[in-house]
Amino acid sequence: MIRVLVAEDSITVRELLVAILESERDIQVVGQAKNGIEAVELARTLRPDLITMDVHMPLMDGFEATKEIMVQAPTPIIIVSSSASGRDVELSLNALRAGALMVVSKPDDPRSPQFDGRQTQFLAMVKAMADVKVVRRWAPKPAAEEQPRRALPRPGARAVQAVAIAASTGGPAMLQEILRGLPRDFRVPILVVQHIARGFVAGLADWLGASCDLRVKVAEQGEPLLARSVFLAPDDRHLGLDRAFRVALSDTPPVNGFRPSATFLFESAARTLGEAAVGVVLTGMGSDGVAGLGTLKAAGGFVIAQDETSSVVYGMPRETVEAGLADLVVPGEAISERLAELVGHANRRSLDA
Repeated sequence: MIRVLVAEDSITVRELLVAILESERDIQVVGQAKNGIEAVELARTLRPDLITMDVHMPLMDGFEATKEIMVQAPTPIIIVSSSASGRDVELSLNALRAGALMVVSKPDDPRSPQFDGRQTQFLAMVKAMADVKVVRRWAPKPAAEEQPRRALPRPGARAVQAVAIAASTGGPAMLQEILRGLPRDFRVPILVVQHIARGFVAGLADWLGASCDLRVKVAEQGEPLLARSVFLAPDDRHLGLDRAFRVALSDTPPVNGFRPSATFLFESAARTLGEAAVGVVLTGMGSDGVAGLGTLKAAGGFVIAQDETSSVVYGMPRETVEAGLADLVVPGEAISERLAELVGHANRRSLDA
């Protein structure tokens, strides 16, 4: 039985969430909080398996409540947001950085044609996230040793021309740390597939851009891939690049259930750049991207996987490592330094694009 605490200030929404959760025989709502202070107290006393957390609540918002819970009673937290713009997005993404696992949209009106699909997705996420092991945020994780699989490219190797990154659960906070650690004159573009709730990608771009020295934006069809720039896959479209070194978006069917798909991105980078591409797989559930990394590796590209210790969910990186595709397995906090080393051999092509 999965024991869930629901934190939501709107009684209407709270009752709807409780009804949705308790429609499943293996889920029990053990507590309800109408503000952040109550959420922290109930998390400490009830010790639920999972918390669904609103971001806009009186007395203490969802971001502050998440921070407190991750110190006092570490618990898997799903942020349930009603808005994909403005302050809600900032609070939601800050909550992810504080330790929440993911953001999902609040269920529609039960009369909406999208209700059944979103209810199913919401319940699936609750069941999956309840099994995630979380730690106290102030407890430092033990240092992990890098596991080099191949030497970094020497100056004589073909210059890196682009970096492709895939992330899912835990990805936004890790992306922020990586981008913040890159130099402002980073010589090549970065293309990113981050699995996130529909409507949040523009807010994610703004949030990431505010914390680093690079330009971060949602990718647009046909725009040039410039240096010092990060391009995020838009909602429900695959992200790739063409031989003119421009963004190539696609409406082709989902790949193994994902659109955007990390496998689509990595395969596009393999076809277009071959050994001049670097693929990075970060924390996340499942195996999206692994097939594409196989193509990238076969084309001579370099593959970096985040290690288990620093991953919120060691799913996508584990699949990459176990498939023998990772050239380098490093803690997330070391990835920016490794990327800077790799791209340090780049020529001036992208700078002048």
